[in-house]
Amino acid sequence: MIVSARTGVAILMILSLLTLGACYESPNIAVHEPGKYKGSTDPLLAKERTPQQQETLRQRFDLGQTDR
Repeated sequence: MIVSARTGVAILMILSLLTLGACYESPNIAVHEPGKYKGSTDPLLAKERTPQQQETLRQRFDLGQTDR
C-alpha cells in the first residue's frame, strides 16, 4: 500500500495537531500576594491557641527531645 505525498502530509498534519492539542494548558493563573493568606480558615489555628493544646504540644515536644 503506497500512500501519496498529499495523503502522507495530511496524516502528518492531523497527528501533529492531535499531539499539540494534548499539551494544552488552561490559562487560569492564580496571583498570590506575599504575606496574605486568601484560603479558607484553618480550624486548627483556634485550637492551637488554647492552653490545653499548648500543654499537649509541649509534652509531645519534650517526649521527642528526651531520647537525644
